[in-house]
Amino acid sequence: MKAVYFEQHGGPEVLRVGERPKPEAGPGEVRVKIRTAALNHLDIFVRNGLENVRIALPQIPGGDGAGEIDAVGPGVEGWAAGDRVLIQPGLFCGKCEFCLGGEQSLCIRYRLLGEHAPGTLAEFAVVPARNVFRVPESLSFEEAAAFPLAYQTAWRMIVTRAAVRPGQTVLIHGIGGGVAWAAFEIARLAGAIVFATSSSPEKLETARQAGAAEAWSSREDVSRRVLEATGKRGCDVVVDTVGEATWMISLRSAAKGGRIVTCGATSGPNPPEELRLIFWKQLSILGSTMANDSEFRALLSAVFSGRLKPRIDSVFRLDDAPAAFERMESGKQHGKIVLVP
Repeated sequence: MKAVYFEQHGGPEVLRVGERPKPEAGPGEVRVKIRTAALNHLDIFVRNGLENVRIALPQIPGGDGAGEIDAVGPGVEGWAAGDRVLIQPGLFCGKCEFCLGGEQSLCIRYRLLGEHAPGTLAEFAVVPARNVFRVPESLSFEEAAAFPLAYQTAWRMIVTRAAVRPGQTVLIHGIGGGVAWAAFEIARLAGAIVFATSSSPEKLETARQAGAAEAWSSREDVSRRVLEATGKRGCDVVVDTVGEATWMISLRSAAKGGRIVTCGATSGPNPPEELRLIFWKQLSILGSTMANDSEFRALLSAVFSGRLKPRIDSVFRLDDAPAAFERMESGKQHGKIVLVP
């Protein structure tokens, strides 16, 4: 089968498009004929190499994908060839205390497609049958591949971890990123007043048109802008996926008793810290990763009903994967970059 893969870590130059062995569906698994796949910043981190994470090489990146069931393994029921599906990229054991308690993203053996297992940037992908979900005809394959990883991450951050309520204020850094835009949409759906930042004037204008109460350049004094907009109160919730570059801004922008929720650190994982701001303002620092099964199903309901609509930036052929990666790394995209085998 044709696939995007890399045999060593590095920049876009290490990516290859060529033939890889076609995977077989084992017990409890299904093989999906990939119609569309989507990129995430995680794919860049995996390609570059992650500290303290062993990645088997060669590796096929990609966590998001949608297509049709191609084959079913032994013991799989309820699925047939041709069924339209999307893939949940979070892999879990189903047996540990966290899985049995309904918190699959806390699984002690939690893994991700494209990082710990071969991913979706290929003509075929094999996943556990519990990781595929039916796609209604009303949703295109491009849309179906454009939201699972980023939107489930944002759903857990906004709905579960930060528990955003109507009328609360939410600051979201880097509004052009996949998780940040998903968090923006979900916070708006929850009835929040949303502030956004970006270095791109175009992305700021898009955020304003989509309902941002305020949208500021990240080159401004954002924490001062927040205090001006909230009567010196600060924001109930700050969504920080950027890390080192924005962490002090997040601490200063949060209201007393506020929550800062983070799922990533695209600018670096070791920000300067100010403990006095945390204890004096009685802030809650909340980590979040992916979503559990019930959260993912709630997200599917919101997307399938049209309450959330994945934003697609561009569509590339699988052969043009290096160019797709370069677009994502340039920061010019606003929405998901989709690849079509």
